Amino acid sequence: MALALRRFAASFGYPPHFQCVRALSPLRFANSYSCFLSCDSSEDGVCADHPEFRKWHNGGGSFHKSACIDPTVFIEFGAVVHSKSVVGEHAHIGSGAVVGPCVTIGQSTKIGYNVALSNCSIGDSCIIHNGVCIGQDGFGFTVDEHGNMLKKPQMLNARVGNYVEIGANTCIDRGSWRETVVGDHSKIDNLVQIGHNVVIGKSCMLCGQVGIAGSVTIGDYVTMGGRVAVRDHVSIVSKVRLAATSCVTKDITEPGDYGGFPAVPVHEWRRQVANYCRTSKKVNR
Repeated sequence: MALALRRFAASFGYPPHFQCVRALSPLRFANSYSCFLSCDSSEDGVCADHPEFRKWHNGGGSFHKSACIDPTVFIEFGAVVHSKSVVGEHAHIGSGAVVGPCVTIGQSTKIGYNVALSNCSIGDSCIIHNGVCIGQDGFGFTVDEHGNMLKKPQMLNARVGNYVEIGANTCIDRGSWRETVVGDHSKIDNLVQIGHNVVIGKSCMLCGQVGIAGSVTIGDYVTMGGRVAVRDHVSIVSKVRLAATSCVTKDITEPGDYGGFPAVPVHEWRRQVANYCRTSKKVNR
């Protein structure tokens, strides 16, 4: 086991003699404090290969010396917190997680294994399950006069509110012309794709394999069943429920239940299904 741990540490560039580096920061989100570092090591407390990184005292993970981390944070071995990131009190960062530069994580938030965070802020008391990616570039391209695909700039952030839960392997892209937002108390299942510039209101529920294209606006208390698809630039009013496998192709302006492809009010969708069944029976006769 010790040999395996040394090999894992070596993958991050730590030499065999590297022991412990301790950092304490009196961080409180309502204020802006400097980070105070104190290093304890067999030599000078600085890793020869990565002099800007230290070993966190509570859990053994790594952090950049410019990061502001509350002393109560637990950073598991193999997790990395990059430069100028802010981590609030009682947060927990799992092994293999990467907290990119300038990322903010609120208090009492739990970050699972192998999570990748960049260009984003996470609120208080959130649960981010294993394998989630937040803040990567959105899928935006243009075609030039020669027919070549050119990448559109993706320069803004993703912002996740308080008390949000995000399921395993879900992806939330950063914004290009406005920030991508997930509202407070929203719950997102596994394998959900949220494109760039999407704004999701508070207390929404997105079930597994939902796909939301770029620049969609979703109100509060919206529920989407499994594998619902929403096309780009569509708006959905608050208090809408979408049946599983529905596809939203145009704005939904009235609260209520919807279903089908394209999505229509649920009573109309049920009539469509009934008519199809009757027609199929006549043809089969």
